Amino acid sequence: MNLKKKIVTGLLGVSLIASLAACGSEKKESKTDKDELLTVDVYDGLANYMGIQKGWFADIVKKKFNIELNIIAPNVAGNGDTLYQTRTAAGDLGDLIIVDNGKQYNELVQGGLLYDSTDLYQKMDNLKKYDAAVQHLNDGSEGIYGFPTSVSSLSPTTPSEGLELNYGAYIRWDLYGKENYPEMNSVEDLLPVLKKMQEANPTTESGKKVYAFSLFSDWDGNMMNMAKQLGTLYGYDELGFVLAKADGSDYQSIIDSDSQYVRALKFYYEANQMGLVDPESTTQNYDTMYSKYQDGQVLFSWWPWLGQAAYNTTTNLAKGEGFMLAPIKDQTIFSYGAEVYGGKQFIGIGTKAKDPERLAEFVDWLYSPEGALANTSQTQGSAGIEGLTWEMNKEGQPELTEFGKEALLGGDATVPKEYGGGSYKDGVSALNVNTVLGIDNNPDNGYPYNYTMWETYQKENTDPLKQDWTKQMDGAETTLDYLEASKQIEVAPGASYVAPEDNSEISVLRNQIKSTIIEYSWKMSFAKDEKEFNKLLKEMQDTAKGLGYEQVFEVDMANAKDQNEQRISVAKEFAE
Repeated sequence: MNLKKKIVTGLLGVSLIASLAACGSEKKESKTDKDELLTVDVYDGLANYMGIQKGWFADIVKKKFNIELNIIAPNVAGNGDTLYQTRTAAGDLGDLIIVDNGKQYNELVQGGLLYDSTDLYQKMDNLKKYDAAVQHLNDGSEGIYGFPTSVSSLSPTTPSEGLELNYGAYIRWDLYGKENYPEMNSVEDLLPVLKKMQEANPTTESGKKVYAFSLFSDWDGNMMNMAKQLGTLYGYDELGFVLAKADGSDYQSIIDSDSQYVRALKFYYEANQMGLVDPESTTQNYDTMYSKYQDGQVLFSWWPWLGQAAYNTTTNLAKGEGFMLAPIKDQTIFSYGAEVYGGKQFIGIGTKAKDPERLAEFVDWLYSPEGALANTSQTQGSAGIEGLTWEMNKEGQPELTEFGKEALLGGDATVPKEYGGGSYKDGVSALNVNTVLGIDNNPDNGYPYNYTMWETYQKENTDPLKQDWTKQMDGAETTLDYLEASKQIEVAPGASYVAPEDNSEISVLRNQIKSTIIEYSWKMSFAKDEKEFNKLLKEMQDTAKGLGYEQVFEVDMANAKDQNEQRISVAKEFAE
C-alpha cells in the first residue's frame, strides 16, 4: 500500500487492526473508576532516573489518571541485561514497558509478557492518527502488543532533529573567537585549535583544569561509543560492526585501519598526546562528565544536547559564552530522517498490569498535543505545560512565558504549587521517550511541538554568542540553515529499520568480539606512543578476527544493505 494512503487510512480509522483476533494474553476486567491511586511499574530502557516520578509531570499524570509512575531504569540499576533477564524470567517485566523494537518486542510477545491491546486500541483516538506506524510495528503479530515512539507525519527525507542535528562538532565558540576563528579543513584540524584554546584558558573560574575532551564509557556497545561519533561528521552511522553512509554509498568495517572508527581512535590518541583528553575519562560516568561541562572544564562536544544543554545557560549566553557548531569544511553530518513508522523503541502494556484500560488511556494521552508537549524530552525542545511554560500570544503564535524562559533557557525554576511545586528540571518526565516527533506540528495550533522552532523564540533568542556565530557563518540563523546552505548534511531516510535478531552463535561471537574491541579502543586512545598504538591496533584486529569477526561482520553488512534498501523504498513511496 502507498505510504500516503496508509497515513490517510490511519486518519480515517483502524478497520484493518480492528479485524485482528486477540491472542497471546488473557483479557481482564479493568478498574476504570480511577478512585484508587494506581502505582505503575514502568520498565524503561531509556530512563536515566530510578524511582517514583516526581514534580510537575507527576502532578499532571496524577490529576488526569490518578496514576503514579515508578520508573525501573536498567541504565541506572547497573547490569541492565541481568535486570531484564531476571524480570522476564519471572514473567513480569513491568506494567508499562519501554524497550527496543525487533528482538525485545519479539521476545516479549512470544513470552506472553505484553498485553494484547487490540480492543483497547479502538478507543485510543490520538494514537489512531498514526495507525500506519502502529500496523507496521505489530506486523506479523495477531494483535496489538506495542505502540511506536517518535512517530511523525513528515516526509522521511526531512531531518528529524530540528534546528540542531543529533550530531556535530560543537566548540566553545567564545574561546574559538578569541583565537580569530582559525580555518579548519577537516576534523583533525580541530586539535591545534583546541590546544590554543586550552592554553589561553587553562582553568575554570572554580580552579579546575580545562580539557578539550572528556569521555565516558556508559554507552559503549559494539564499539567505543565516543569513537563512533567522529564518523557521524562524515555521514556514517553504526549498524553492528559496520559504519554505513547515510546515502548507501559506502560501508566500512570498524576495525579496518582506514575506517572512520580507527580514524577516531587515532584522533583521540593525538589529542591525548597533546594533553587535551581528561585523564578521568576511563573511569567516570556520564553524570560526572556532564557536571564538568557545566563548570566549563570541557571545550568540545559531539552533541548539541550535551555541550549546549550543560553550558549555554542564560547567564553564560548573556556574557557571550557557550557552545556552537564549528565550521569544518569537509564535513557532511549524518541526520536521521523523520520516521513515519516510528523510532527504535515501543511502549507496551504488561500482561500483569492491574488496570490495562487506565494505562491505555495514559499511553494515548502521551500522543495527544497536551501529552506530547508535557512528555517530550528536553533534547526535542519540549515546551511543557500551556499556561505555565508557554502560551498563545495576541497574534495567535505560541511563545514562552517568563517562567518558561527561566525554566527552559535559564536552566531551572521553582514550579508553582498548583502545578506540583519543586524544581522544574527535577519534574521533567523521566520516561525519556518521545511519542511524537518534536518538529511535527501541533494540530491544535499548527506550530511545531519544539519551541526552538517557534518564530517568537527565534526572534527573542538573540544574544552576543548567537550574533557572533551568525556573523561568522555567512549569516545563518540556525545550525540547520548553515548546514543546508553549505550542503553539509546527509539525511538517512526514516525507514524505521530494525535489524533482525542474531542467532545464538552470532550472539555469542558478537559479545566476545565487542568486549575485545572496546578494551583495545580505550587502550589505543591512551597509548604512550605511536608504536604502542599500532601494536594495539594489530592485536585488536588479529584477536577480533580470531574470535570470528568476519562471520559477524558478514551478518552486519547484509543488515546494513537491507537497511539502505528500506530507506530507498520509503523515500520513493512517500515521493509517489
